[in-house]
Amino acid sequence: MTVYFIGAGPGAADLITVRGLRTLEAAPVCLYAGSLVPRELLDACPDGARLVDTANLTLDEIVAELTAAHHGGLDVARLHSGDPSVYSAVAEQMRRLEAEGVPYEIVPGVPAFAAAAASLGRELTVPGVGQTVILTRTSARATPMPDGEDLATLGRSGATMVLHLAVQRIEQVVAELLPNYGADCPVAVVARASRPDEVILRGTLADIADLVREAGVKRTAVIVVGRVLTASAFPGSHLYSAERDRGCAAS
Repeated sequence: MTVYFIGAGPGAADLITVRGLRTLEAAPVCLYAGSLVPRELLDACPDGARLVDTANLTLDEIVAELTAAHHGGLDVARLHSGDPSVYSAVAEQMRRLEAEGVPYEIVPGVPAFAAAAASLGRELTVPGVGQTVILTRTSARATPMPDGEDLATLGRSGATMVLHLAVQRIEQVVAELLPNYGADCPVAVVARASRPDEVILRGTLADIADLVREAGVKRTAVIVVGRVLTASAFPGSHLYSAERDRGCAAS
C-alpha cells in the first residue's frame, strides 16, 4: 500500500488542496503533526481510522507506524503542515521508506510563506523591485546551516527574504541583515497565517525586534524582509503590456 505525504496547508482547514482532502478521506490510517495541523482536518478521516499524533514520536517510531500500516495492507495519510517541499522533514522519512521498500507519493500543499503574503496583501515578486525570493531559516536548536547559507551571505543579493523557524532569534536576524538591507528596509512578521488568531506585524529592520517582543510572538511565524512589502511606484509587467507581441495569427 502507499504512504501519502500530504501538505495540510498553513493553518486554515479549508486551505488543504482538493487532492489532499480526498486522499485523507480515503486513508484508514492518518499520522499528523500535532498542533501544527488543524484538528478539523481529522474529522475528514474515515470512521474508525487510526489517528496518530507524531508530535512526541521519534523518526524510528514514525517509520514503524508507516511500515506497519503498509504491511497491513493499509494506505496512510501523513499530514504535514504547509507544503512538504519546505522544512517538513519529509526527506528523511522518504529515505527510510525507500530502504524498506514502501511506496509513497507527495501531495503538495499551500506553504506558510504564500499564506503570509496573502495575509499581507502583497506580491513577493514585484517588477523592477524584486524578482527573487530566498526561503531560509536560522540555526538554533535545529540542524546547523550549510556553509555559505548564513544570512549575511544570502543577504548580499538584496533579494526578498522569507525566514521560517527564526522569529525566536529576531535580534540575530536583524543584526545579520542590517548591513545589506539597511535599517529602513520593510519587514513583516506573520504568525499563525490564515488562522483565526493570526498576528501581523509590520515595521522595518530598525524596529521589528521590538514589535515582536511587544506582541509576544515566539513561534509559528514567518518573517518577510524586502522592499516589495511597501513598493508602489513600479513598472507594469511585460505580461500584460499593450506593447507585447501576443503572436495572434491573422484570421
